[in-house]
Amino acid sequence: MKEGYFGKTFSQFFQLLWNHFIKACQGEYGFLDLAVDEVQLITLTLLSVTAAIVGSLLVVRKMTMVANAISHTVLLGVVGSFLVLHYFLKRPFSELLEVDMKLLILASLLASFLTMICIDFFHHTLKLGKDASIGLVFTSLFSLGILLVTIFTKNMHIGAEIIMGNVDMIHRDDIWIALSLVIGNLFIFLLLYKEYVTTSFDPGFAKLIKVSPLLFNYIVIFQTSVTLVASFRAVGVVLILAFLIVPPVIARIFVNKLNAMIYLSIVIAMTASILSVALSRHILTVYQIPLSTSGLVVTILLAFWLLSIFITKRRKTSKLGSGLTLAD
Repeated sequence: MKEGYFGKTFSQFFQLLWNHFIKACQGEYGFLDLAVDEVQLITLTLLSVTAAIVGSLLVVRKMTMVANAISHTVLLGVVGSFLVLHYFLKRPFSELLEVDMKLLILASLLASFLTMICIDFFHHTLKLGKDASIGLVFTSLFSLGILLVTIFTKNMHIGAEIIMGNVDMIHRDDIWIALSLVIGNLFIFLLLYKEYVTTSFDPGFAKLIKVSPLLFNYIVIFQTSVTLVASFRAVGVVLILAFLIVPPVIARIFVNKLNAMIYLSIVIAMTASILSVALSRHILTVYQIPLSTSGLVVTILLAFWLLSIFITKRRKTSKLGSGLTLAD
């Protein structure tokens, strides 16, 4: 029987993790031997990679608020697919919790594109401010999704499961979902790399060479929607949103190139994931307090962001002080 992580402290967690890694390299520790903590780590690591790719594009294109809106309005798509299956295809609600992921992604994509179309309509046609358009569409469609959940599917807890997720209940199957996201997003990114860079940093030049920034905005939204929906069941909207936004925002402070931004975002998100899983196990072992791993990840990411702001302020202060000394 393989040794598990129950009862391990912070340092013992990393010692056991290293031992299992060595055994895995030697072929003595396989996929079916993975402990729950290791499944969490692998899944969170893979999500860190895919979120860094998509999130960096969102940050450089200044679309983070759109991503936040979509992460909530997809609830309308999910609930809508359940209602269609129930009322038109006569499937009982008790069977709908096992709905095919492909159907949920399709329904969520439709909700995402509806969100983008509404935002563009209010902003470009009705001349409403971009922030106001996002806020109006976000609150309206999300509220409609909540109403539908409350009226038609109140016994299924769809809204709570999507928003909260449960990292501590991640299954091995979630590893394959996360891996598929990494492969898909990486393939699209590499395939359209030049177009992404051009439309992100110089949209005016992109229009001159007949590359539509609007089209690539929709492609990024497509990647964001698929990433959000595929991640909901395992980690919930709060954590995947944090992965999408916080590490790229931190990386943006220190680097300017898109590739470097993605690499640094991956390191930041992976570090937060590893520390959170180890800390949650340590706190449970030492203090008998079961903390949410998702909550710890987001808290650590927030701490990283505050640290990055502090470092930036110190740098600016040091440069200002050096400049004054030279002037004197």
